[in-house]
Amino acid sequence: MNVSSIVVKTAPEHRDELIVRINSLDLCEVHFSDEFGRIIATIEGETIEKEMEKLKLIQSMPHVFSADLMYSYSEDELADAMEHIRNLKDSVPEQLKS
Repeated sequence: MNVSSIVVKTAPEHRDELIVRINSLDLCEVHFSDEFGRIIATIEGETIEKEMEKLKLIQSMPHVFSADLMYSYSEDELADAMEHIRNLKDSVPEQLKS
């Protein structure tokens, strides 16, 4: 599962309408918004491609000035990185272990 945060910018008068639209998308949730029309949401997907489809859908919504990815987390990437780190411990030269 991949989870990403996005920042959506709109005119303040369209903020509430966009919050409803974003929350209606499967595995999307708005967590914060302000009076300036900024909206913070998370999107989830089985793959990064599924997340990007949702981001592009949000970007194409009426009244969206911009919608940008801010942070992304992938369980698969974390597992691969942890395996790589575990393998590194065996490759440290003896001189550096003391």
